[in-house]
Amino acid sequence: MGKITGFMEFARVKPAYEAPESRLRHWKEFVSPLTEEQARIQGARCMDCGVPFCTHGCPVNNIIPDWNDLVYRQDWKRALDVLLSTNNFPEFTGRICPAPCEAACTLNLNDTAVGIKSIEHTIIERGWQEGWVVPQPPARKTGKRVAIVGSGPAGLACAQQLARAGHSVSVYEKSNRIGGLLRYGIPDFKLEKSHIDRRLAQMEAEGVEFLPSTYVGRPEHAEDGLTVVTPEELLAQHDAVVLAGGSEQPRDLPVPGRELRGVHFAMDFLRQQNKINHGDRIAKPINAKGKHVVVIGGDGVSYGRAPDGFPNCRAAMEAEVSQQAADISNIQMLLDGLQDVRAAVEVELKEATDECESQEAAIARIAFERERKALINDIQALANPRLLRLRALGRFLRSMPSSAYDVLEDCRLAAPNTADISRTFQAMTTVPA
Repeated sequence: MGKITGFMEFARVKPAYEAPESRLRHWKEFVSPLTEEQARIQGARCMDCGVPFCTHGCPVNNIIPDWNDLVYRQDWKRALDVLLSTNNFPEFTGRICPAPCEAACTLNLNDTAVGIKSIEHTIIERGWQEGWVVPQPPARKTGKRVAIVGSGPAGLACAQQLARAGHSVSVYEKSNRIGGLLRYGIPDFKLEKSHIDRRLAQMEAEGVEFLPSTYVGRPEHAEDGLTVVTPEELLAQHDAVVLAGGSEQPRDLPVPGRELRGVHFAMDFLRQQNKINHGDRIAKPINAKGKHVVVIGGDGVSYGRAPDGFPNCRAAMEAEVSQQAADISNIQMLLDGLQDVRAAVEVELKEATDECESQEAAIARIAFERERKALINDIQALANPRLLRLRALGRFLRSMPSSAYDVLEDCRLAAPNTADISRTFQAMTTVPA
């Protein structure tokens, strides 16, 4: 799968993020898909690990190694087919899924996991761009009617599969727009709602009927303005009913102060804010303008609420971010100045080093000269009269038949004190050969 040695050759590449200075001016998505080459390299990192734990870690059992290999080989159409074989809406999961597949990746044991989520995101966006994601209406109808209560991701996936199988599918949703948690529980910067509308248009072309603002239950429990369908009516009108309602009951915290004014559930706030983003008017909006806000919890809902759930705080947030950007700019200027200082110091250090090396060379030459002279003095001191006489005698014998005067002259030049040597040579010259 992928390149055999890819996991040893390539590092994990993360998607590009829009610069904070730019994205603080809007609430849209700021994560870009990988480029084709980046996705190919990430696909190359997929190991032939025998047991693909990523597939087991994925809640929908995506066949991840297969489409990783196809992306590595640049076969994008087949990669999309494999991806869609297990996942109806990879444009949603490729953006908001917490990626348990990457936590299960074998490469994650001693390195960073393959960028599975980012590859999935790139595949489906390539599919939409190329026009490969098209309606798939059934070749024939079964004549069966199925009701699906709830239009969240589970209800929509169920509706699409049943419609493609030939059944007549109706989706009931009490909110005024289809999408459930996708529509009202996720801020735009994580999932722009145009992606939902794009998929709904495909499903309508496949024959799915959407019934928003419709409450399934008892009339006394319904909010004003909603169409009410009782459970008995639903069963009478359909051959099967699928209950795909989301869990809208939050977990409360029984702590002192919970009942005080200004304490809200995150989902209540997100639902309200997403409605406002769609242009709806809220009778009693939760307003945090001019207030200090504390978010308890660190999951995706809290994360979504903090930056996107308080548009009334936008001016304050922008001012804060602008101040941080200014601080960053000042720090950058300081770093640039320090770089200039460092360059100047390095030049001075090199000059000083060269000068020291020259001085060290001169000192070494002086020391060598001193050592040489000391060595000569030591040799002269060791040259005792007897040694000098022997050396002179040897030279005399080698220079025969030179005169004794020449030999004595050589001896005089060889040693300062040659009186004894001269007398000796004078005596030697009188001896017959």
